[in-house]
Amino acid sequence: MSLPQKQHQVLISVADQKMRVYDEQGMCLGSYPISTSKFGLGSELGSHKTPLGKLKIAKKIGHGAESGTVFSSRKPTGEILKPNSPGRDPIVTRILWLKGVEPHNKNTFRRYIYIHGTPEERKIGSAASYGCIRMKSKHIITFFDQVAQGTQVTIFPESFLEHQAKLNEKA
Repeated sequence: MSLPQKQHQVLISVADQKMRVYDEQGMCLGSYPISTSKFGLGSELGSHKTPLGKLKIAKKIGHGAESGTVFSSRKPTGEILKPNSPGRDPIVTRILWLKGVEPHNKNTFRRYIYIHGTPEERKIGSAASYGCIRMKSKHIITFFDQVAQGTQVTIFPESFLEHQAKLNEKA
């Protein structure tokens, strides 16, 4: 297990439906399939869209909770769900609450946008959420332990290859 480092950086590609975690030297520590919003991209209140741009992890919730632990209002309910359990689609396992750091996404915290576990693991890899970034429970546990509160998260619409090409053009 990696010790949390504030210098870590998280990049999320909506086109690829993947998230990567990098250490302070730029070494990739992990790549995870994710699910972004089925309502598209944006920061409008009530839109259920996934915000774009630079954000940070404002709060980490659920340390030590059993995989599949159901959370309501960021508190464990005592219920445990297995992956792909039929029925509801609650937040499970861990919650990393995001805060926008740019003018266009500054309402992210107030919109309750998280990176969290989902029991609907079969939908990971496609846009299926209500604005949050969803992960498989086994992946959110690993990711939770890799990053610290304050870690920078960047969400962009293009693929990782296109994003890197844009960065190279600016350099």
